[in-house]
Amino acid sequence: MKILLTAVCWCLLLVLAWPLAVAVLVLWPVLWLLSLPLRAVGIALDGLFALLRAVLMLPARLLGHRPAPATAR
Repeated sequence: MKILLTAVCWCLLLVLAWPLAVAVLVLWPVLWLLSLPLRAVGIALDGLFALLRAVLMLPARLLGHRPAPATAR
């Protein structure tokens, strides 16, 4: 569904402002390549925060505390 919506929006942009649509088509892979290092940093930080949380919660888990189950909304 997301791909279909993106395609429809791009076709609308092509009809309304074709130079901008062509620029988007050309620059999108460049922007995607530039975002890869930021994604890698995000994944590393997520892992770091998970490790930090595990280390900080270790004493409570050793004493028998169990986290409450997540409730479905």
